[in-house]
Amino acid sequence: MIPWVVALAALIVAIAALLYARQNARKLAHLTEMYWQLKYDHGELKAKVEPPDPSPPAPHQTFVPLASVKKS
Repeated sequence: MIPWVVALAALIVAIAALLYARQNARKLAHLTEMYWQLKYDHGELKAKVEPPDPSPPAPHQTFVPLASVKKS
């Protein structure tokens, strides 16, 4: 009789754990979907608010000989 009670209790605990895991899996899937949607929306809004700046012209660089920089 006692082994049947233990087996029944284990079955009930296993079913409860399975239901809990499925519920958490649904929540995780929903949170993941919300995260990616928010990330996409943020990128869209950022593109609207901050238009890309034109690339600034490269600074004019000149060659400076090392001899002119050395201290005498």
